[in-house]
Amino acid sequence: MKDLEIRDDRAAGRLEALTGGEVVGRIEYFVLESPERALVPVHTIVEPAHEGQGITGSLARELYAIAAREQSPVVSLCPYVTTWAERHPDEARPADQDLLAAAKDWLSAHPGRF
Repeated sequence: MKDLEIRDDRAAGRLEALTGGEVVGRIEYFVLESPERALVPVHTIVEPAHEGQGITGSLARELYAIAAREQSPVVSLCPYVTTWAERHPDEARPADQDLLAAAKDWLSAHPGRF
């Protein structure tokens, strides 16, 4: 999608895809601080009218790029991001199992967050 803009709204825990100023997709995530800092995507959502346009892939790619710039791993709890990462091993390192367990524990401790 040529006019796609991706914006990281860290305070809200959303990586948003916009076209024409309208949010058409997002990855909802949190930042895990312990035992190590990591970005943890939980859900990927694209508005039905914009499905099939590569938005989810663009969001996943940008999430991994942000993590690389911040020197933080991505620990995916989102099925889409996990699948995308498996298909793009050159861009997405597998998550450490201890971090994965810590991310699941954090999510369980914050049930209303997502």
